[in-house]
Amino acid sequence: MKVVVIGGTGLIGSKLVAKLNEHGHEAVPAAPNTGVNTLTGEGLAEVLTGASVVIDVSNSPSFEDGPVMDFFRTSTTNLLKAEANAGVTHHVALSVVGTERLQESGYFRAKQVQEGLIKDSGIPYSIVHATQFFEFMKGIAEAATDGDTVRLAPVKIRPVFSDDVAAAVGRTAVGTPVGGVVEVAGPEEFQLDELIRKGLAAKKDPRQVVADVHAPYFGAELRETTLLPGPDAHIAETRFADWLAQQR
Repeated sequence: MKVVVIGGTGLIGSKLVAKLNEHGHEAVPAAPNTGVNTLTGEGLAEVLTGASVVIDVSNSPSFEDGPVMDFFRTSTTNLLKAEANAGVTHHVALSVVGTERLQESGYFRAKQVQEGLIKDSGIPYSIVHATQFFEFMKGIAEAATDGDTVRLAPVKIRPVFSDDVAAAVGRTAVGTPVGGVVEVAGPEEFQLDELIRKGLAAKKDPRQVVADVHAPYFGAELRETTLLPGPDAHIAETRFADWLAQQR
């Protein structure tokens, strides 16, 4: 089947395109650098011709409250309209475990709006909620850094390898639309501060990680289980230490 991957040249998108093509599907990457722009609508009708499935793994270039909301609202609206015109029968979107619990954050409010638009579109859909990727640990540390100190809430998290997320999204995309949310998470549970401490130590980064129950996470205060998936989540295989070893 023809599968169009919005954001198909990024971290998850490029892995998805490769995996789907390996399994005999026609996976087409769609992004501004391939001539497809969901914000303006440029190239959407052309790339969606003949597509059965659309996977949206795109992300906003800005995490500021106004721009991120504009990005997800505009791009998702344009994409869903073009899909309806093209007769797409399955819309798959990648989102984040805990989105509905992180509404103090402008980024997660925007993701919630995106999910609402998908649910109301009338197009059969599946939403994949992933825990934070191993690759995002650097960004989490940067966002929580003040001088030489990284302040993070000592809450539970099950980080996951991006390869495992791409595999889960791909499996979902070629299956029957679930009409709801499926979750994917890593095999190990950490405390967030402990996880970032391990990651920084592996990179010989001298910053000190301090546990602070009130430390904001992209603008939201966390409870102990905010970032954890539910009991029915698909548990991926790759362990954090094994991933770290691959980075050296």
